[in-house]
Amino acid sequence: MIFFSKILFYLKVSRPGLWFATIWLYLLPTSQNENLLYNFTFWYGIFYVCFPLNFLVYGWNDMVDYDTDKLNPRKDSFWFGARGSKEQLQGLWKPIMCIHLLTIPYILYSADWKIVLVFTAFFLINWLYNLPKNGLRSKPPLELLCQIGYLLVVPFSILLNNTVQLPWQTYLYLFLFSIQSHLIGEVMDIIPDKKSGRKTTATILGQVRTKLLIIVVVLLEIFVVITQFKEYYFGAFLGFALIWLLLDLYLIFKNKHYTLEQMKLFALASNVVATITILYVWLSGCLATVQ
Repeated sequence: MIFFSKILFYLKVSRPGLWFATIWLYLLPTSQNENLLYNFTFWYGIFYVCFPLNFLVYGWNDMVDYDTDKLNPRKDSFWFGARGSKEQLQGLWKPIMCIHLLTIPYILYSADWKIVLVFTAFFLINWLYNLPKNGLRSKPPLELLCQIGYLLVVPFSILLNNTVQLPWQTYLYLFLFSIQSHLIGEVMDIIPDKKSGRKTTATILGQVRTKLLIIVVVLLEIFVVITQFKEYYFGAFLGFALIWLLLDLYLIFKNKHYTLEQMKLFALASNVVATITILYVWLSGCLATVQ
């Protein structure tokens, strides 16, 4: 029973409600490559970016964010992560290390040697972000720049699955998307972050101006998708997201804070939307080639 509860806690730490982000990035370089669906290494990579990688990223963050997370109503859920005790978090590095010692050897065996550089960058960016006293997570706007770490999932997938490199415009879009997603999370956490004294871009700008910044980022995403990829369907989809953001800011929520139930609903909607866009982008290959 204790073993089972630990497994559930570790799973909650990895935030299954946010797995869609790394799945999205992993699948992008494999667009339209149906042969990979019959390849064990391909599915092993999906497993790695879902659990071991997210267990590392979010678990490391949880270990240094105890004071903030204990005030956060979003915590203690499979959507947004665990709210561990000090005892649980102090020993969390051990299962994180163990799962990587078990899973990384096969990846190193199967992939190009350059994937070692990707792993090095993974650990370096997480270390800089999660330094206990001077971590970039509390050095706005540097915490936004650290979102480039998510983009490392793309070369990870390329090297593991031996697919072609993506154009720089794809990385630009993905970087904008990562910033947008992080800012949305900061808006949701603005109250507990302020209570704990943590500085983020959202706590400095405030809720309304941060929402305006998110709108600007989405506008840039639409510009990149339409002008660089000539992808009007996906651009239109982003346009609907932009309309929702405008309605949120000016008509529905304005400067009000979201309730926990609303945030869970947003998380569910994000997973549904991500599934649809993953399928469309993978089947069409629309973000893999500049037009």
